[in-house]
Amino acid sequence: MSRPGFLLSAWPWRSAAYLLTGALTGVAALVGIVTLAAVGGALAIVLVGLPLLVLVALSGIPVAWVDRHRLRLIDRDPLSGRHQVPTAPGLWPWLTTRLCEQATWREFGYALLFAGLLWPVDALAVTVALLCPLSMVATPLLMATVGDGHEAKVLKQWTVTTWPTAFGVAVLGLLLLGLCAYALGVMAGARAELTRLLIASREGELGVKVVELARSRVRLVDAFEAERRRIERDLHDGAQQRLVALTMALGLARLDAPPGPLADQLANAQAEAGEALAELRELIHGIHPKVLTDYGLQAAVADAADRCVVPVAVDLELPGRLPRAVESAAYFVVCEALANVAKHSGADRARVSGGHRDGRLFLLVRDDGCGGADASAGSGLTGLADRVSVLDGRLALTSPPGGPTLLRVEFSCELTKAADRSA
Repeated sequence: MSRPGFLLSAWPWRSAAYLLTGALTGVAALVGIVTLAAVGGALAIVLVGLPLLVLVALSGIPVAWVDRHRLRLIDRDPLSGRHQVPTAPGLWPWLTTRLCEQATWREFGYALLFAGLLWPVDALAVTVALLCPLSMVATPLLMATVGDGHEAKVLKQWTVTTWPTAFGVAVLGLLLLGLCAYALGVMAGARAELTRLLIASREGELGVKVVELARSRVRLVDAFEAERRRIERDLHDGAQQRLVALTMALGLARLDAPPGPLADQLANAQAEAGEALAELRELIHGIHPKVLTDYGLQAAVADAADRCVVPVAVDLELPGRLPRAVESAAYFVVCEALANVAKHSGADRARVSGGHRDGRLFLLVRDDGCGGADASAGSGLTGLADRVSVLDGRLALTSPPGGPTLLRVEFSCELTKAADRSA
């Protein structure tokens, strides 16, 4: 409404249409509810009117449905009305579900308020904001037709007898019509907010947003894992192969070169290329180890344990492969835990154990170090905990002063295929 082109846009007319349809819908709701209640109350003695009284209690459902669709005239954010799903098909389960849920009675209360109070307000707003200014704008026309060019009634209150006065009233009506357009926008916005407040399914909308947020986080994790695998594959098949070829070429050139400065420079270049190749392999392994992709979590954890400076015993038995996102998250949790063991714990030994049972993967990393680890103090586990939670997993850390430290991770997942025992 603060934009300069508001009066020339469709929003004033949409606001007027929203309030006008509200008045018409309110009249229909009033007639329907009063009729059903009167007939049902009169026939309740012979039990024939009881179904009509039930319909009165359910009358808020169609009224709220119509209002949710009317709301789209001025509000582009759709309003959801999520009722509970009946436990079984058929009329009786549907009826008992509707009569027992809170949304039905909230919508019934809104229908009573709408039929008794809100629609007259809508009708009054449209009448005052449109009919009064338009009748003033039509003063010259009324004077030329009904008044025979001599006089005209303005709002049935004042008499205009001259043409300059008639045209002045018409101009004033145009100005008033512009002001009333803003008033209609304010009124329609207030009515829309009241409708949202009374019939919006706040729990349903919140649930939908939470589900969509969880799905989007899972999609982001899957996309992130796919990107990690792509980068690892490109580095492994591209840059690493070129470095291997360069190292071999430098070695062959070194063999053909006579002893002297040139041979020494070739030897230094070969050594630098070898170090670059080793660093690249470590980088590729940190991005996404190939052993994890080819052989699964069990082989990747065993490989991480072999590369740890602290002796690590592995007791992990998985009869099959896990979803890729779960395998990746579990692997990097174990790697981060072993890195913390090597850097901070002062432990002599560590142990990684776990398995898959009852639809859950569980991993335990234990060390005999000094303890006192805190996940919130920058140990690197906070980000991993967020990543675990995205996959509906749980991460728990127990590390009393003096040790031992125990890290436990759980994921809800199912095995996908048999593990490759050739690893």
